[in-house]
Amino acid sequence: MTIWINEQIDPSGIVYACIASCDEELAKSCHESWQEGLTPEQKQQGWLANLRTVESWDEVPVNALKLN
Repeated sequence: MTIWINEQIDPSGIVYACIASCDEELAKSCHESWQEGLTPEQKQQGWLANLRTVESWDEVPVNALKLN
């Protein structure tokens, strides 16, 4: 099983928001939305929208909103 994880990371490296889903299309759509939602100022400050995959729900950060 592949689990897609969207993370919005602040300039200090702390995960600000996290959504996990098994639906690849939903995950990619969410990632694009987060990328587009970052202002040029936030990007300059070091905010990131990260999309990654894991193979187990045990690898998903505990603070994630989990969509199944």
